[in-house]
Amino acid sequence: MTGAPAIANAGDGGVVSLDYGLASTMLALGEIPRAVVSLRNWAEWVVEPAMPPDVVDLGTTSEINLEVLTSIRPSLILSTPFLAALDEKLARIAPVERFTIYAEHAEALDCSYAETLRLGTMIGRPKETKAFLSHADAAFDRLRERTKSLSAPPVAVINFIDSRHARIYGGPGLFGGAMKRIGIENAWKGETSYWGFQTIGLEQLAELDEEAHLIVVSPLLPPDVLTQLSDSPLWTSLPFVRQRRISVIPGVLMFGMVEEALRFSTLVVDTLETAAR
Repeated sequence: MTGAPAIANAGDGGVVSLDYGLASTMLALGEIPRAVVSLRNWAEWVVEPAMPPDVVDLGTTSEINLEVLTSIRPSLILSTPFLAALDEKLARIAPVERFTIYAEHAEALDCSYAETLRLGTMIGRPKETKAFLSHADAAFDRLRERTKSLSAPPVAVINFIDSRHARIYGGPGLFGGAMKRIGIENAWKGETSYWGFQTIGLEQLAELDEEAHLIVVSPLLPPDVLTQLSDSPLWTSLPFVRQRRISVIPGVLMFGMVEEALRFSTLVVDTLETAAR
């Protein structure tokens, strides 16, 4: 990897991002990436903010189109440890900076703040970065106050994998960190990876606090999974199903950064307020 001083000697094609969270953070700081991986799936998995139309799709993370990347002549490539095996190839094209959000013994939200500061300096947006993080802090504080006034129940957050399995979120991951930040108790007390989730059988949801509210993050996979589960004795016996304490929220990037943590937190508090009415 090379540092920021080398950027001036690189191409003039702008900054490209091989990570959704870094690309989203660039947008939050007022900088449009020149190219992004897996752009065709952005609207499904990131949802907001929308990506401007002129951004180039670099293909998937498993098959990055190096010819397109080379033709862009980027000034900087933003990457993560997940793509470390590509560093040597990428470094022949432009300086590579690796950003670490998800790692052993690290809290994703804390790392997101630190790496946002580093990214903002690197792309020449230090003032915008300070303003963005100050806005995020104030927004998190407001959400925490709303949570207090709600006397919010414990919350479990899942994605369905199929009609028998789900990812459940917590621990050091972004969703878990966001819930801590706004004062919501995570109903899932089990272990998670440093990515912040654990894959479980739906029967394990019976272990949740009886007062828990289940929040399902879209997209629903398969799309009719809740309809399928309505015929399951196991599912219909769960307290949050019997008492209709289950909500579906729009897609949020679970492996994002500050922008995604704030959007997730806002959706969760809005959902709990609606349910309390």
